Amino acid sequence: MTPRTTLAVVAHGADDVRIERVALRPPEPHEAVLSVAHGGICGSDLHYWRHGAVGESVLRAPMVLGHEVSGTVLQAASDGTGPAAGTRVTVHPARHEHTDVRFPPDRPNLSPGVRYLGSAARFPHTEGAFAREIVLPAAMLRALPERIDLRAAALAEPAAVAWHAVSRAGDVAGKRVLVVGSGPIGALAVAVAARASAAEIVAVDLHAKPREIAAVVGATRTLDAGDTEAVAAVDADVVIESSGNHRGLASAIRGATRGGTVVMVGLLPNGDQPVPIAHAIGRELRLVGSFRFNDEIDEVIAAIADGSLAVGPVITHDFPVDEALKAFAVAADASVSSKVLLTF
Repeated sequence: MTPRTTLAVVAHGADDVRIERVALRPPEPHEAVLSVAHGGICGSDLHYWRHGAVGESVLRAPMVLGHEVSGTVLQAASDGTGPAAGTRVTVHPARHEHTDVRFPPDRPNLSPGVRYLGSAARFPHTEGAFAREIVLPAAMLRALPERIDLRAAALAEPAAVAWHAVSRAGDVAGKRVLVVGSGPIGALAVAVAARASAAEIVAVDLHAKPREIAAVVGATRTLDAGDTEAVAAVDADVVIESSGNHRGLASAIRGATRGGTVVMVGLLPNGDQPVPIAHAIGRELRLVGSFRFNDEIDEVIAAIADGSLAVGPVITHDFPVDEALKAFAVAADASVSSKVLLTF
């Protein structure tokens, strides 16, 4: 039977995240009940914890956090869709609602009608997945091959973000790739670029720990972000900017070769940003945005399963859910951690 309540990680406002019991609603016919095994803490979760907001997405009511999860189907959808009970799965955290706003039909990630797990972008908020049990549309579940353990499967979502970002640059085989910001998304972008046969991958970060992880998953060399001259001298064909700050974007622009491509996956704060745009114009750089992903998570699952995509080294810490606040503090310290997992 579906439990009536479950233990969850709930954001109430800035500096107010609680581990508490919440109601678990009965599933509709197209929905399944998932027993969550692991959940990865994302930068957006940290923003809700620290600021009560992510950009313009401001908490207006308590909200369960989390969108990077894996687990086992506890109760299958009663309409017969989706995986059967007992199936190990990961989750595609987006679902789409109708909108009259124009967007490319083959790029549904750009639709303003998207609802993403653990997001305050719309109200009522879209509850997240940091709970022992969750109710989700069966269409959001992705069955896992036997060769993937549930711990690694929790990285399928951020790896799909990185996969989408690298793909936005086109074919990187044989090219020199610069990754600015080697946190979880940056490290996974390194792994994706290595799998795509990039000839050289240079990873940049302010801290030694992320640089060490980047080297393990495929970077051919690493640089301290403070050495701006060395970063500018990389002369990369493709740059993945994943730091999410204007200094990182400036380094990305300066580190690109003439006619190169800069993919911006790090989400900068709202408002104007001071970046050397004249440098980009004079070198005819191609500046490309990258936002979430579409169906790349299916390719990611296959690549993790066949061993061609290294994600395990990106995980640095595991905490039980009742130590979630400690986990959040560790995840916020980029000098000691990369991807921090909660265990449910």
